[in-house]
Amino acid sequence: MPELPEVETTVRGLAKFLDGERIERVTLNRPDMRKPFPTDLVQMVTGATVTGLGRRAKYGLIHTDRNTTLIFHLGMSGRWRIDPEQPDKHDHLVIGTADHQFALCDPRRFGWVDLVATNALDEWPSIASLGPEPLGPDLTVAHLKQAIKGRSQSIKLLLLDQRIVAGLGNIYVCEALYRAGIRPTKAGGKVSAPMLARLIPQIVAVLQQSIKDGGSSLRDYAQPDGELGYFATRFAVYGREGEPCDRSDGGTIRRIEQGGRSTWYCPKCQK
Repeated sequence: MPELPEVETTVRGLAKFLDGERIERVTLNRPDMRKPFPTDLVQMVTGATVTGLGRRAKYGLIHTDRNTTLIFHLGMSGRWRIDPEQPDKHDHLVIGTADHQFALCDPRRFGWVDLVATNALDEWPSIASLGPEPLGPDLTVAHLKQAIKGRSQSIKLLLLDQRIVAGLGNIYVCEALYRAGIRPTKAGGKVSAPMLARLIPQIVAVLQQSIKDGGSSLRDYAQPDGELGYFATRFAVYGREGEPCDRSDGGTIRRIEQGGRSTWYCPKCQK
């Protein structure tokens, strides 16, 4: 599933060709993805000029001069294709400018698109409930300490709660906890301020490195220009069950289930 770095990489890739351009045509090749397309999408977007692109958590944002923002979520297998050589049967939404074509391709159709008034974006329900951005100034020790105070739920699952931190997903939580030396099963309320002070820089570092690497290409994900992200070559624990830990002497990466999802960690060096 595309996570924050993959969405950020996607937005940056689209911005190179779409920012400032007039959208001349919009084609819907089916009525829905995971959700129905907005009924006024074609009317509202055709003829609009893109005034900027952005990201909030795992949502990509395309702003227009009509006080309208197109929000996209890539779901499990979605990606944008720029100037594809051949159409794909899974290209569900196609946007065209004078010089380029942008196809939202999603074989499993878990992604979706919405339209929201730009000046009301912060009030959109899925955004209004989000916690701070992990790459922004509001992710602090004080914030995390208050959010997890007295909680018996594991720190791994708490970090996946979008109300606590926006945009973190399974891959990067596993990797950040490993780098910080924190056991993923540790109760949130027992994670000390010094531990959080170690954790936050590692969250930032792992996300920034993945963005630099173009994300993690697992299964269907690729950047808009078709290039594959290569952060997966840097995984220290994710997907490495039974392999030796690169940091501890004699440690072996273990996989467990938490909240219905796999967690990888080193029992020897993560306390």
